Order: sequence, then structure tokens, then C-alpha cells
Amino acid sequence: MAEALATRAGGGGILVFGAKISKFAPTKTERLMILNKKLPAFLLGKYQLIGTVTFSVLFALVFLNIYIPFSDTAWFGLGDSVMFALTLAYATAAILTLSFSRVLMYKTKKYFEMPFWTYILWCCCEIITVCAFYTWMTLNLTAPMDEGWWDIFSRSLLYGAIAIGVPYIISGMYFTIIDKNNTIRVMNYENVVTDEADVPKTTGAKKKITLFDNSGTLKLSLSPENLYYIESDDNYIKVWYTDTKGELKQYMLRCRLKTVEESFKGSGLVRCNRKYIVNIKKVAMLRKESEGYVLDLGNEAIPPLPVTKTYTDIILSHFTDESPLLEVLED
Repeated sequence: MAEALATRAGGGGILVFGAKISKFAPTKTERLMILNKKLPAFLLGKYQLIGTVTFSVLFALVFLNIYIPFSDTAWFGLGDSVMFALTLAYATAAILTLSFSRVLMYKTKKYFEMPFWTYILWCCCEIITVCAFYTWMTLNLTAPMDEGWWDIFSRSLLYGAIAIGVPYIISGMYFTIIDKNNTIRVMNYENVVTDEADVPKTTGAKKKITLFDNSGTLKLSLSPENLYYIESDDNYIKVWYTDTKGELKQYMLRCRLKTVEESFKGSGLVRCNRKYIVNIKKVAMLRKESEGYVLDLGNEAIPPLPVTKTYTDIILSHFTDESPLLEVLED
């Protein structure tokens, strides 16, 4: 089971949640190294955290629906109006608790690097909090039959570990596999990709748009007139451009869209919504629709890009100003 949930790494080891350990059972030193290792950034991404909570809630609902018919002590119910109200109140409180916890986790990542042991402790605290609330409701609202608080709390911890802990583990492994696959896709590209064939460098050569990955390695170099737009894909970006044959190509590299936005601030590369940065020079048409403005890039293979309200004024300024910022890419 453990081997099925791990990915092989170089040097005869395996990779578990981004941490390399020995081929066989990890030693005490290796276990300590894993616990102190920095948690991979992709596990703290916005969509990963939302996905983890959503999957956990769905998993818990399925698990409890299977468990309740075989339990003599569970008070959850949908038939009786009082029990339904209590069940709804508990479920709402549990979801809000997990959601608030994950929002707090997302916010705190800006201030300190979270190691594995902190993440594990955080998840355990979430489970304990949800189970403690269940215990309180059971003791004060549902009149349990001759049961002490410890009996109720310990039993709820067991089922809480299954209902919440298991989907946490599954989600973490799923996102680890996704990140691993994306990394392999990036590694399959050559060290530096360009949109032009190799030509002798001349003093009059045009400037290129150069894109670097998170490690500072140059990955892509292309002419501004060949770049259409850049798309965010979790911790990666997809660069859409045309090669020397005029064919639309996609290149993926590990980089945040925010980094690209800040690097090319004041140029013709402009953000039009939270997912896209567009090359204004490639916009063939700007049109107003019922839901807002849309950018048509004049390529049948590229769907129109929506402009959200947050970025509408910025986009419109490039079409209404007397001296738009288009020429920056032509320097």
C-alpha cells in the first residue's frame, strides 16, 4: 500500500510528499528529516486547500451515511425535524471550522515556512476541534444514554480520523502525483525553448521576452509578436505562442502568474483576469458583451479571453489613452 502511494526517486529511494527516503523502511533519522522538511508549496495552494476541504466534506457525508445505520449511539438523522436541525447545525459548524482553518493556513504561509510536523499537527487540531464540538452537542443537546464525555469523545476521534483524516491523506497524495506529473512534463522540454530557429546573433537583433522558472533558470525566449497569452495552471504557467511555421504552441514552466505580471509591469503584457495575461498587441478585437468585455486574439484556435471588472480599466486604458503602452514591447 505504501509503495503504491509513493513515487520512486533517484538513488534507489522513494519520494513521499516530496521527501526522499530510503528504499526500505525509513530510519528514525529519515523520519525526523521528513517531519522537519518544508511542506511543498503546492499543498498550500488556494485550489488545493479548497479541493481538500470539499473532498473531505463529501467523503465524510458518504462515510457517515454508511456508518449511521449500523450504530446504536449516533444521533445524526434526516427524518425527525429536531435531529435534522441538529445535524444541519453540526455539519455547518464543522464545514465552517475546516474552511476557516484552511483560509488561516493559506494566509500564514506568507509569514513562515510550514514544515511537515506543523502541517500534521494542524490537521490533528482540526479533527480534535470538530470532534470536541460533536462531543459537546451530544452531551448537552441529545441526551446520551449513560455515557461519559470521554467515551463519546474517544469514539468521535476514531470516526473523525477516518472521516477527515483519510480524505486529507488521499488529497495530499493526489496533489503530489499531479505536481510530479507536471514536473515531468516540464523536464521533457529542452533547457531553453525559443520560437525561432538558431540564427547568428547580430547587434541589431530584436529584444526577446524571456521567462524564467522559480529557480531562476531561463526556460523560454521568444519574440513579442509571437506571444499570444499566458495562462495560469496552479503553480505553473502555460505560454501560448506561434513558432516560425505559424503553428500555435504551448510551453509549460513552473512559475507563478503573479511573478510574470510584476516582471512585465508597464509593458504590453497585461493581466485581463485572475487566470490570463494577454499580449495587447495580439488583440484583434475588443468587444462588450452582457457579462463584460472580451478579447479576441484573431486566432481560431484561441478562445476569446474574458476581462473581469478588476482589470477592465487597465485593459481599456490601452485602447483609449493617447499614448498607450503598446510600444514598450517594441523597444
